[in-house]
Amino acid sequence: MENRVQIEYCTQCRWLPRAAWLAQELLTTFEGELTELSLKPGTGGVFLVRVNDEVVWDRREQGFPEPTAVKKLVRDRVAPGKSLGHSDK
Repeated sequence: MENRVQIEYCTQCRWLPRAAWLAQELLTTFEGELTELSLKPGTGGVFLVRVNDEVVWDRREQGFPEPTAVKKLVRDRVAPGKSLGHSDK
């Protein structure tokens, strides 16, 4: 099964570094489980994380995510049995 993650970020707000950092965290953690991770430029204060087209994090509703929270959401969808080590505690 293909597992795709997309991080959509606001270019007006200059959130590319935040999106790239989160992408790096996810790629490091799920290097064997993800087939694609993309960064999608957006506008209007958007910061969304999608897994296989499902929105799992929306900054407008949940604030900016901590990597641990997003890792758990991604793990639950792409590798439910995977341990996240200290992040699971």
